[in-house]
Amino acid sequence: MSVLFEHMGSLGDGFLVTLELTLVAFPPAVLLGTVLGVCRVVPIRPLRFAAALYVHCLRNSPLLLIMVMVVFALPYAGFTIPLFPSVALGLTLYFSCYVCETVRSGIAAIPPGQIEAARAVGLRFSQILREVVLPQTFRSMVQPLGTIFINLALGSALGAAVGVQELTGSARQFNLTFAQPVTSFVSAAIGYLLITLTAGLIIGVIERKVRIQR
Repeated sequence: MSVLFEHMGSLGDGFLVTLELTLVAFPPAVLLGTVLGVCRVVPIRPLRFAAALYVHCLRNSPLLLIMVMVVFALPYAGFTIPLFPSVALGLTLYFSCYVCETVRSGIAAIPPGQIEAARAVGLRFSQILREVVLPQTFRSMVQPLGTIFINLALGSALGAAVGVQELTGSARQFNLTFAQPVTSFVSAAIGYLLITLTAGLIIGVIERKVRIQR
């Protein structure tokens, strides 16, 4: 245990990398997922088909495979991206699919009468989305988006498989150096628990505030 306290900095660095990966990958995942969710409900068949194909292909692939493809296949296509952004991009692409389905479900839950009323007053499709549909959709998506955030934080552990020294990678390196598997990986588990519990508390606060405003 004394070894752990003496070298806590290495695990702390891994914790910060995990937190950075999560915070960097989640906002673009929400943005891309929202665009995909809208594409899945627009009355334009090619857009619906393209978004559905994207979602089905990535959701039915392992996250590790997506990361490996982004990290190692993109250079063959002429795109050289540093390792950290590559892992963040893989997380973004994968979890945007889940955001997409959440957005699509939220849009489907909007009462049709509201959309018809918006059309009756002369709002265009883009205005209906921006002013009527999406605000209500995001209010109903707080808890699902929080779950996606937590899953993304946990999924970032696969970054260790492609060389990113995030929390799991740091715990593995600590174990290889000092041969203390229980200490190293229990410490990593505590780090992930700290992230997920904090996220859960923040999500609960946001959800209550949104519910009061309705």
